[in-house]
Amino acid sequence: MSTLPESSDRALGLSGGLLRLRAGLSSVIRGQEEAVERLLIGLVAGGHVLVEDVPGVGKTTLAKALARGLEMSFSRVQCTPDLLPSDILGSSVLDPRDGSLTFRPGPIFANVVLVDETNRASPRTQSGLLEAMNEGQVTVDGSTRPLPDPFFVVATQNPVDFQGTFPLPAAQLDRFLLRVRLGYPSEVDELEILSARRVHDPLNAVQVVLSTRDVLAAQAAVKQVTVVDGVAKYLLALARATRTHTDVELGTSTRGALGLYRASQARAFLRGRDYVSPDDVQAMAEPVLAHRLVVTGAARYAGRSATDVVRELVLRVPVPL
Repeated sequence: MSTLPESSDRALGLSGGLLRLRAGLSSVIRGQEEAVERLLIGLVAGGHVLVEDVPGVGKTTLAKALARGLEMSFSRVQCTPDLLPSDILGSSVLDPRDGSLTFRPGPIFANVVLVDETNRASPRTQSGLLEAMNEGQVTVDGSTRPLPDPFFVVATQNPVDFQGTFPLPAAQLDRFLLRVRLGYPSEVDELEILSARRVHDPLNAVQVVLSTRDVLAAQAAVKQVTVVDGVAKYLLALARATRTHTDVELGTSTRGALGLYRASQARAFLRGRDYVSPDDVQAMAEPVLAHRLVVTGAARYAGRSATDVVRELVLRVPVPL
């Protein structure tokens, strides 16, 4: 196996920390190893993750467990229809003693931000997240303020409850590097969940294993993972194929292609390799591309989804030797 692009001691430390973090998350969210890995991929790739599934399967718990395993600042925003952009970004507060205005930062000023039930926030409030997620900064009262580095948003939404919700626009969905779905656990895993919570909450047992410096080092190392020309062309062919598919009204953007590139690097890094293989690209195609596609009305009527399209393209686009 090739050596990662770090000093050996540092690489071993990062790999060991990520493995311990993955084990800690898997002990809290049983039977969701793939979702846990994808969440970590989003973290080390420097992107943001949308966790989407029905209520009660562990979306919020997964995000909270990640925050507990990181020695970084954490905040949570519970979205409601009456939430205002200033409730997230912050605002200037008048000091009655001298009449001066003092900026009071909102919960967005943290390394890890959990935006719970993001589709319950109004479009006006959702738009307040766009600049933060895309540029790592916010503009309030005409002043631009940088956000902490690293900055990682984990947003959750329930895709089956439409009352009192505002569907995320394509522009905002495009800001999420990955979409993760949990699904119901197996009978064996669900029984273990019941047993584990009989006396205490496993979330309380998650230990801090990675510091801010570790996460920044991992993000820098991911960018050094090699992507040879053949794999890069294959990756781009997958992304471009979404734009010409007959069932797709809006294909993936260039940001989506860049996201697939970075997510593939992050997956290779987590698996101890310093190069991206076609397997990495295929594994990340669905979580990176599917939520960026808009399928035609005819396709939706026929029961076809964006996920079906991406899976079909993975099988159809020739894989480089």
